[in-house]
Amino acid sequence: MRILIDTNIIIHREANRVFNEDIGLLFNWLDKLKFDKCVHPLSIEEISGYRDEEVVKTMKIKIANYNLLKTESADDQLITQIRQSDKSRNDFIDTSILNEVYNNRVDYLITEDRGIHRKANFLGCAEKVFKIDAFLEKCIAENPELKNYQVLAVKKEYFGNLNIDDTFFDSFKQDYAEFGNWFNKKADNISYVCITDGDVKAFLYLKQENIDEIYNDIAPAFPQKKRLKIGTFKVTSTGYKLGERFLKVIFDNALQYDVEEIYVTIFNKRDEQLRLIYLLEDWGFKHWGTKTTNNGIEQVYVRQCKPTPNLQQPKLSFPAVSKNTTKWIVPIYPEYHTELF
Repeated sequence: MRILIDTNIIIHREANRVFNEDIGLLFNWLDKLKFDKCVHPLSIEEISGYRDEEVVKTMKIKIANYNLLKTESADDQLITQIRQSDKSRNDFIDTSILNEVYNNRVDYLITEDRGIHRKANFLGCAEKVFKIDAFLEKCIAENPELKNYQVLAVKKEYFGNLNIDDTFFDSFKQDYAEFGNWFNKKADNISYVCITDGDVKAFLYLKQENIDEIYNDIAPAFPQKKRLKIGTFKVTSTGYKLGERFLKVIFDNALQYDVEEIYVTIFNKRDEQLRLIYLLEDWGFKHWGTKTTNNGIEQVYVRQCKPTPNLQQPKLSFPAVSKNTTKWIVPIYPEYHTELF
């Protein structure tokens, strides 16, 4: 099977420092399954455009381990239509990379680029274009015999029982000067956490806020509403959709407390934060504005809790369900429950 890897994933994979731990898992699975790792000729062009000649030289040596596509797929009418809206050379290259899987010259394309995913939807080939975590899910689901399965359970835990010196929390310490003191003061508060092999893989803290809450540091100003705040949220990918499991926890709490909105403030300066933002957007969170503090400017995202059910994209309005749709109960045998849920 031929897997085409997008340029940015290759760059992060071959960089001297770790940008995204998911990439290591991805390449581990590609090797396990003996898939051909392919690279597009225009990816070489993108890499060659880096200013640091030493980096370019090193990258070109490392990229020799990939299978370089010998030819490029011709454009059809739909690809030509997409190219008319491409605004830059990078957009043009993205379309060319997508064209290979669109024309079935490779089996799958793996990319974190949301623009490429939008183009894939337009072309009708979205089922062959994966984000890293989705491809990991596919690999594990189709090859369970190659996975030493571990149940990644989400559980409630007191802050005071967690080790703040776990490297998982380092990014919070970098972003928020007061994080250590804040964490210790929350010792008797409940968090939601996933721990495997002694390491924290995901963490969530939620706070219920009443209509008299003050939001002086958020612009535009919030109107008075009963809200659920996603106070602290981070997920490291492990090949399971942990982020979606935690979103279920968030939505369950929103229903329990009967809030009108859910909101989160988050920086957008690291890959892990951008992936989390993309996940939230996929589930109906919309950009509201910014929050300004001594730590910097965070982005604010808001999700309505009682939206009109969206029949075309149910994720955008979950857990709201239309009364006019047919409902089904799917029975699951106990022995399969853990792997599925």
